[in-house]
Amino acid sequence: MSGDNAKDQPDAATLLAGLAAGLASAEIRIVDLTHRLDPDFPIIVLPPEFGQCAPFRMEEISRYDARGPAWHWYNISLGEHAGTHFDAPIHWISGRDLPNNTTDTLPVQKLVGQVCVIDCEAESDADDDYEMGVDKIAAFEAEHGEIPAQSWVLMRTGWSRRRGADYINLRADGAHSPGPDAAAVRFLVEQRDIIGFGTETVGTDTGQAVHADPPYPAHYILHGAGRYGLQCLANLDQLPPTGAVLVAAPLKIRQGTGSPLRVLALVP
Repeated sequence: MSGDNAKDQPDAATLLAGLAAGLASAEIRIVDLTHRLDPDFPIIVLPPEFGQCAPFRMEEISRYDARGPAWHWYNISLGEHAGTHFDAPIHWISGRDLPNNTTDTLPVQKLVGQVCVIDCEAESDADDDYEMGVDKIAAFEAEHGEIPAQSWVLMRTGWSRRRGADYINLRADGAHSPGPDAAAVRFLVEQRDIIGFGTETVGTDTGQAVHADPPYPAHYILHGAGRYGLQCLANLDQLPPTGAVLVAAPLKIRQGTGSPLRVLALVP
């Protein structure tokens, strides 16, 4: 870039100052997309022959008493994939040999990016097993423009309104919840070069995705391509289809396969 055009472009410091001013004035709103982490929040249930994710637990250490006269604090324990959480590529067998595939090695530039929200709430209300296909993505892009490269894509289903057993929605044949089909995930990765994909349900796949080809296609395709997953999101109805920025930073766990996190959206 040269000449007068270069002078007209704001530098990085000006952009950051504008962001800070927008946040201070509430011209830019922050929407919390995170469920409260407590012992009652549902976690994924696997068949009994497999290992299980530990639920969130709190143990009081002291509360301004003989155990600690001036301080109050807790010990906590939980699985990496409890509550609103992040999936790193190493979480799935398809991503196990990739570089920078753990929560302590992934590039931090990927943790902040544009976000597109595809509204599948009506379809999910009508069918617990709704699968978002490429046709739904095409309809979204016809209305809102092409999904930019290096964006997050979130699937809005209204599932976060559910509580307890209704959230996991287990039946005799397993869990039933909406998610993307394999072609949709492959399209987002290969044709739109997304950073990652997020859902309101306990996993990025449908509840019955074990029967898909490949099984659990969102996990298999996303993580095999070095992309990320977000699960158990909330408040997606407060985001515009485009124009917001997502901040999703997992804990820097040594060789971590995932992490609970606070997911925030910056909304104009």
